[in-house]
Amino acid sequence: MNEFIEAMAQLPTGVTVVTVKDERDDVGTTVGTFTSVSLDPQLVMVSMENTGYLNELLLRRDRWAASVLSAEQKAIASRFATAGRPGARLLLAGTPHHRGKLSEALVVDGGVTALEAETIKVVPAGDHTLFVARVLGVDYVTPGLAPLVRLRGRYRPVG
Repeated sequence: MNEFIEAMAQLPTGVTVVTVKDERDDVGTTVGTFTSVSLDPQLVMVSMENTGYLNELLLRRDRWAASVLSAEQKAIASRFATAGRPGARLLLAGTPHHRGKLSEALVVDGGVTALEAETIKVVPAGDHTLFVARVLGVDYVTPGLAPLVRLRGRYRPVG
Protein backbone atom coordinates (compact mmCIF):
# COMPACT_ATOMS: atom_id res chain seq x y z
CA MET A 1 0.00 0.00 0.00
CA ASN A 2 2.81 2.46 0.83
CA GLU A 3 4.33 1.86 -2.61
CA PHE A 4 0.96 2.64 -4.24
CA ILE A 5 0.61 5.85 -2.19
CA GLU A 6 4.13 6.91 -3.20
CA ALA A 7 3.40 6.12 -6.86
CA MET A 8 0.23 8.23 -6.89
CA ALA A 9 2.01 11.10 -5.09
CA GLN A 10 4.09 11.56 -8.25
CA LEU A 11 1.01 12.77 -10.12
CA PRO A 12 0.12 16.44 -9.56
CA THR A 13 -3.53 17.09 -8.72
CA GLY A 14 -5.43 20.34 -8.53
CA VAL A 15 -6.52 21.41 -5.06
CA THR A 16 -10.24 22.07 -4.64
CA VAL A 17 -12.45 22.89 -1.67
CA VAL A 18 -15.87 21.24 -1.89
CA THR A 19 -18.63 22.69 0.28
CA VAL A 20 -22.25 21.84 0.98
CA LYS A 21 -24.93 23.57 3.03
CA ASP A 22 -26.42 21.32 5.66
CA GLU A 23 -29.60 22.10 7.59
CA ARG A 24 -27.47 23.19 10.57
CA ASP A 25 -24.15 24.34 9.18
CA ASP A 26 -21.88 24.69 6.18
CA VAL A 27 -19.41 21.83 5.71
CA GLY A 28 -16.40 21.56 3.44
CA THR A 29 -13.19 19.69 2.80
CA THR A 30 -10.10 19.86 0.61
CA VAL A 31 -10.07 17.29 -2.20
CA GLY A 32 -7.43 16.26 -4.70
CA THR A 33 -9.76 14.43 -7.06
CA PHE A 34 -12.06 16.83 -8.85
CA THR A 35 -12.27 16.64 -12.62
CA SER A 36 -14.32 17.30 -15.71
CA VAL A 37 -16.11 14.20 -17.02
CA SER A 38 -18.17 15.43 -19.98
CA LEU A 39 -18.76 18.56 -22.05
CA ASP A 40 -22.22 17.60 -23.27
CA PRO A 41 -23.82 17.38 -20.85
CA GLN A 42 -21.48 19.36 -18.59
CA LEU A 43 -20.47 16.89 -15.88
CA VAL A 44 -17.82 16.90 -13.16
CA MET A 45 -16.74 14.28 -10.63
CA VAL A 46 -15.42 14.48 -7.10
CA SER A 47 -14.06 11.60 -5.03
CA MET A 48 -14.70 11.50 -1.27
CA GLU A 49 -13.38 9.20 1.43
CA ASN A 50 -16.26 7.00 2.63
CA THR A 51 -15.69 7.75 6.31
CA GLY A 52 -15.88 11.55 6.04
CA TYR A 53 -18.84 13.60 7.19
CA LEU A 54 -18.97 15.47 3.88
CA ASN A 55 -19.38 12.13 2.09
CA GLU A 56 -22.36 11.42 4.32
CA LEU A 57 -23.85 14.84 3.59
CA LEU A 58 -23.38 14.50 -0.17
CA LEU A 59 -25.37 11.27 -0.02
CA ARG A 60 -28.28 13.33 1.40
CA ARG A 61 -27.77 16.75 -0.27
CA ASP A 62 -27.47 16.85 -4.05
CA ARG A 63 -26.24 20.42 -4.54
CA TRP A 64 -22.71 21.56 -3.69
CA ALA A 65 -19.95 23.95 -4.72
CA ALA A 66 -16.35 23.41 -5.79
CA SER A 67 -13.74 26.18 -5.46
CA VAL A 68 -10.51 25.41 -7.34
CA LEU A 69 -7.81 27.15 -5.33
CA SER A 70 -5.07 29.45 -6.58
CA ALA A 71 -1.40 29.20 -5.64
CA GLU A 72 -1.97 31.95 -3.05
CA GLN A 73 -4.55 29.91 -1.14
CA LYS A 74 -2.41 27.22 0.55
CA ALA A 75 -3.66 28.27 3.97
CA ILE A 76 -7.28 27.69 2.93
CA ALA A 77 -6.40 24.24 1.57
CA SER A 78 -4.68 23.36 4.85
CA ARG A 79 -7.58 24.61 6.99
CA PHE A 80 -10.11 22.51 5.09
CA ALA A 81 -7.83 19.44 5.17
CA THR A 82 -7.29 19.44 8.95
CA ALA A 83 -8.97 16.63 10.89
CA GLY A 84 -11.62 17.71 13.39
CA ARG A 85 -12.08 21.05 11.63
CA PRO A 86 -14.99 23.34 12.52
CA GLY A 87 -17.75 24.37 10.10
CA ALA A 88 -16.88 26.03 6.79
CA ARG A 89 -18.10 29.46 7.90
CA LEU A 90 -15.52 29.51 10.70
CA LEU A 91 -12.79 28.23 8.36
CA LEU A 92 -13.55 31.09 5.96
CA ALA A 93 -13.76 33.84 8.59
CA GLY A 94 -11.67 36.74 7.29
CA THR A 95 -11.41 35.13 3.83
CA PRO A 96 -13.43 36.54 0.93
CA HIS A 97 -16.28 34.19 0.09
CA HIS A 98 -19.96 34.19 -0.79
CA ARG A 99 -22.91 31.83 -0.92
CA GLY A 100 -23.65 30.20 -4.28
CA LYS A 101 -27.01 31.20 -5.71
CA LEU A 102 -27.78 27.75 -7.09
CA SER A 103 -26.38 25.42 -4.40
CA GLU A 104 -26.51 27.69 -1.32
CA ALA A 105 -23.03 26.32 -0.53
CA LEU A 106 -20.14 28.60 0.37
CA VAL A 107 -17.84 29.57 -2.51
CA VAL A 108 -14.24 30.67 -1.86
CA ASP A 109 -13.37 33.87 -3.74
CA GLY A 110 -9.95 34.49 -5.28
CA GLY A 111 -9.41 31.02 -6.71
CA VAL A 112 -8.81 29.86 -10.26
CA THR A 113 -12.47 28.98 -10.75
CA ALA A 114 -15.58 27.94 -8.88
CA LEU A 115 -18.73 26.17 -9.90
CA GLU A 116 -21.93 24.80 -8.49
CA ALA A 117 -23.10 21.27 -9.20
CA GLU A 118 -25.89 18.78 -8.57
CA THR A 119 -25.10 15.11 -8.04
CA ILE A 120 -26.75 12.82 -10.60
CA LYS A 121 -24.90 9.56 -9.91
CA VAL A 122 -23.13 8.05 -6.90
CA VAL A 123 -20.56 5.33 -7.54
CA PRO A 124 -19.01 3.29 -4.69
CA ALA A 125 -15.27 2.91 -5.39
CA GLY A 126 -13.34 1.01 -2.72
CA ASP A 127 -12.74 3.24 0.30
CA HIS A 128 -14.09 6.26 -1.62
CA THR A 129 -17.36 7.37 -3.22
CA LEU A 130 -17.46 9.07 -6.62
CA PHE A 131 -20.06 11.80 -7.06
CA VAL A 132 -20.81 12.57 -10.70
CA ALA A 133 -22.61 15.88 -10.97
CA ARG A 134 -24.27 18.12 -13.54
CA VAL A 135 -22.77 21.61 -13.59
CA LEU A 136 -25.45 24.09 -12.57
CA GLY A 137 -23.28 27.13 -13.22
CA VAL A 138 -19.76 28.46 -13.32
CA ASP A 139 -19.43 31.04 -10.56
CA TYR A 140 -16.22 32.66 -11.81
CA VAL A 141 -13.09 31.96 -13.87
CA THR A 142 -9.75 33.72 -13.26
CA PRO A 143 -7.44 32.47 -16.04
CA GLY A 144 -4.50 34.71 -15.03
CA LEU A 145 -4.01 33.03 -11.65
CA ALA A 146 -1.68 30.09 -11.11
CA PRO A 147 -3.50 27.05 -9.65
CA LEU A 148 -2.52 25.29 -6.44
CA VAL A 149 -1.55 21.64 -6.90
CA ARG A 150 -0.60 18.82 -4.58
CA LEU A 151 2.52 16.92 -5.60
CA ARG A 152 4.62 14.50 -3.53
CA GLY A 153 2.59 15.24 -0.41
CA ARG A 154 2.94 19.04 -0.54
CA TYR A 155 0.95 21.99 -1.86
CA ARG A 156 2.82 23.68 -4.69
CA PRO A 157 2.09 26.60 -7.02
CA VAL A 158 2.11 25.97 -10.77
CA GLY A 159 3.60 28.41 -13.18
